[in-house]
Amino acid sequence: MSRISPINLARWARFRANRRGYWSLWIFLVLFTLSLFAELLANDKPLLVRYDNRFYAPLLVNYPETTFGGQFATITDFRDPYVAARITQHGWSIWPPIRYRYDTINYATTQSFPSPPSGQNWLGTDSQGKDVVAQVLYGFRISLLFGLSLTLFSSLIGIVVGATQGYYGGKLDLWGQRFIEVWSGMPTLFLIILLSSVIQPDFWWLLGITILFGWMSLVNVVRAEFLRTRNFDYIRAAQAMGVSDRVIMMRSMLPNAMVATLTFLPFILCSSITTLTSLDFLGFGLPVGSPSLGALLLEGKNNLQAPWLGITVFLVLATLLSLLIFIGEAVRDAFDPSKAH
Repeated sequence: MSRISPINLARWARFRANRRGYWSLWIFLVLFTLSLFAELLANDKPLLVRYDNRFYAPLLVNYPETTFGGQFATITDFRDPYVAARITQHGWSIWPPIRYRYDTINYATTQSFPSPPSGQNWLGTDSQGKDVVAQVLYGFRISLLFGLSLTLFSSLIGIVVGATQGYYGGKLDLWGQRFIEVWSGMPTLFLIILLSSVIQPDFWWLLGITILFGWMSLVNVVRAEFLRTRNFDYIRAAQAMGVSDRVIMMRSMLPNAMVATLTFLPFILCSSITTLTSLDFLGFGLPVGSPSLGALLLEGKNNLQAPWLGITVFLVLATLLSLLIFIGEAVRDAFDPSKAH
């Protein structure tokens, strides 16, 4: 089992010394973990049902209404007062803390939609009667998963391209830079709008198109590091000994470039999350009906008489992006050589 190097231990100590970034990391991890289990926290089905001495798991299996004494063979609506009464008479049920999914409409409310915060809907409902808390929870998860996926794949492509350009230099570097200058000038938003009129966008389609135009953020950083280190004596010595280019790039040069790369990742993640939010707000993001912070932000814009919608999304996005910025600042300080002593 390999031990952690003293340099990395010192970096971790500097990261922990930044209390704001350290606690932001833990808060972010807790929120992200909770969002991964959104179905267990917000759902219109019980987690577990005991009926006539038998156990049922509605989250895993769709049971017909006849299973619980109903008259129809359709999928059971556990929010139906008749079904709820039958289960109460013949057993019990365990519900999530929030009895709504992101697409569940609250027909039981007596107020018009969008309804204000209440005991039934803690942060109110939108214009279609959907619970805001459930939408925030599911939308938070999909925003983070999209942002993390976009950050991961675009960073991998950027590192490979930057490392190749910086290591080999010459005409490869020259033509690569010209291509990046042209590619980065492409009107990404207009292309997405154009393609959305032909193809119905979904999560993977949006991820692919944003990766296609968003992989250049780390190219210059990695390229500059490889250009700086490729003429070092130990690199030339490894080349003279016949060590392959791939081994030299991976083992001798990439670790140096990763220091600068890691400090940029939280900020790239912020940009990735705001990209999806912006597309959803403009109506060119996820399909209609998908849980989305951008779509909920649009609800707030279209319903100014319901301020809880806009305020909720603003606070969620502000908190999420602030946490990521604080983490990024702490990572930057941890890898800063001037703060090593």
